[in-house]
Amino acid sequence: MTDRALVVVRPGALTTVQDRGRPGHAHLGVPRSGALDAPAAALMNRLVGNPPGAAVLETTLDGCDLRPRSAVTVAVGGAPCPVSVNGRPAPWGAPVHVPAGALLSVGKAVSGVRTYVAVSGGVAVDPVLGSRSTDLLSGLGPPPLTAGTVLPLGRPDGTHARVDVVPQPSPPTELVLRVTPGPRDDWFTAAALRTFTTRTYRVSASSNRIGLRTEGPALERAVDGELPSEGMVLGAIQVPPDGRPVIFLADHPTTGGYPVIAVVHPKDLPATAQATPGTPVHFTFVSGRNDRF
Repeated sequence: MTDRALVVVRPGALTTVQDRGRPGHAHLGVPRSGALDAPAAALMNRLVGNPPGAAVLETTLDGCDLRPRSAVTVAVGGAPCPVSVNGRPAPWGAPVHVPAGALLSVGKAVSGVRTYVAVSGGVAVDPVLGSRSTDLLSGLGPPPLTAGTVLPLGRPDGTHARVDVVPQPSPPTELVLRVTPGPRDDWFTAAALRTFTTRTYRVSASSNRIGLRTEGPALERAVDGELPSEGMVLGAIQVPPDGRPVIFLADHPTTGGYPVIAVVHPKDLPATAQATPGTPVHFTFVSGRNDRF
């Protein structure tokens, strides 16, 4: 058995393998998946000398504990958290040497939600449709990690960034999301569109990798009845019968039958990965502004 492997000692609340996902398969009903905070995952890969799209571990809220079978370089970033090796504090957001058999502990997030653990060589589980990502909706890719899981690692190229610290955005204290209206904004009243862009929503505790759910004023429909299922894109803001917007994230379904009032600008999506329950959410139209309000 190869010594290029990582043993999961404590999986935490939800730890999954993620890379850049599976774009281009929506016509087959396959979600995109991939790291929710893609810039954080890419930066950690850079710090350990991996390509930006190498597979990493994405933890949720309370981290994980890992034991490599051979010496590795790791970098932990995204949501700030304590990091230790065999009980000794180690830096967050910088390359860390972990000897063979040592215990790497990634602690509870101090702020934010998702922490990323990159390991030199990358996590080398078998790819499915070109990606190693775990997809919670379709079940493609490796299942969420459990205690005792052994993850194979690729071979590192021997290089990594030699830095003391790297700049990373802080988890948001509020989300200000730029959105393009439509394609179904005409299914809502003018009052609803005003509410959507002027009132404050908050991140719901029921949010997950499939969608960021919000709490706040309900949006009134101008069109009753059912909408035939149609294609959904990353960042689509769907409004279910309760009237509260839901932002589709990486594991979102590829089709849906509730109207989409707007779509979030791609550059604003990474911040949603780090928004804790209760975080204020503001939507602002940036193009194609509707003239009905």
